Amino acid sequence: MTRIKRGNVARKRRKKILKLAKGFRGSQSKLFRTAKQQVFKALRYSYVGRKQKKRNYRRLWIIRINAAVRVFDLNYSEFICLLKKKNIAVNRKVLSQLVLIDKIAFNYLINYVKYQ
Repeated sequence: MTRIKRGNVARKRRKKILKLAKGFRGSQSKLFRTAKQQVFKALRYSYVGRKQKKRNYRRLWIIRINAAVRVFDLNYSEFICLLKKKNIAVNRKVLSQLVLIDKIAFNYLINYVKYQ
């Protein structure tokens, strides 16, 4: 039986992994075995990181809204409750952008919710 030469297939497979490992430190970007392990780990971390990013941004938005609302003698949960009672459907991302970019509109929104 003749010998099977896997030159092209094996090289392509290894190059694909090493390309993904580019930028890793030391042997993790040079040696195939360690690079393969590190690439799998990195891909797993990136999957988890995409989920965590959503959580972290929501936390940041809530912190910003809470800080801005406390000036008006409210806290975050009271403000969100008042918004829901007035049937104002604005998500937290937009509210936090209002706090940063358009303070006048945010103040108007708080006054409308609080006093009407």
